[in-house]
Amino acid sequence: MKNVFVFFMLFISCILFAQEKKITFGVKAGLNYGDNGKIEIADLDIAGNNILSENADDRVGYHLGIFLRGNLTDNIYLKPELQYTVNNSTYDLDGNNLDYNIKKIDVPILVGISILGPIHVFGGPALQFIIENDLEDVRLGDVKNEFTVGLQFGAGVQLGGLNADLRYERGLSKNRAESIDEGIRVDSRPNQFILSLALDL
Repeated sequence: MKNVFVFFMLFISCILFAQEKKITFGVKAGLNYGDNGKIEIADLDIAGNNILSENADDRVGYHLGIFLRGNLTDNIYLKPELQYTVNNSTYDLDGNNLDYNIKKIDVPILVGISILGPIHVFGGPALQFIIENDLEDVRLGDVKNEFTVGLQFGAGVQLGGLNADLRYERGLSKNRAESIDEGIRVDSRPNQFILSLALDL
């Protein structure tokens, strides 16, 4: 609960920072394509001295959210976002597929610049708070850190009140969740491409 409060305080702080400039409120939605890192399994047949490791297969998730965009200058803007995200990954282990699903709250805090007409580029930190993580047929404990920080950067096109952008998000550190009794660890911090459509209200 404390981390959720921090998220909202950061979001409000970004609003106040840009309040003397023109502020636009809007809604957004889109698709996430990527993976949640490796799964690691201790081989208990040899006393756990060997670790089997497998990368996730990329899968599509989605996000829904709101944003504020405050113009700091004629060409530079600050854009905090608050969104609900669902990420999906699949692990292929000896022909058996395990689905890994994560539900989380994301707060990207982006700084952008218009470079040519409607085209703009942007980047900034992406704060993540995990609500739920579920690995198929495996009892997972809590992730090591419910609150983590990543980095987003990308480019977009603003046509009137409609914006489309493509960005890449990379976690700055691993954030593992461990099974309760099966010697399994899985990384919950995604590396992904994010395609969004946003509408100014």
